[in-house]
Amino acid sequence: MIDEPHREPSKRGPAAIDEARLRQHAIGVRLRQMFDDVVNEPVPDEFLEILRKHDQKPSGTE
Repeated sequence: MIDEPHREPSKRGPAAIDEARLRQHAIGVRLRQMFDDVVNEPVPDEFLEILRKHDQKPSGTE
């Protein structure tokens, strides 16, 4: 982890570790929410058309 010299010494120790864990948890929750939002977005029609065209090509031709 990057040393943070601007923090006062009293912030180091168990309380600082708990704070870091809470921050990491909050970041993880937000990242999962963002991932779920992206996964649940509809696939654009243009992309679906590209996939359909590719599926119709005979094997061996790219």
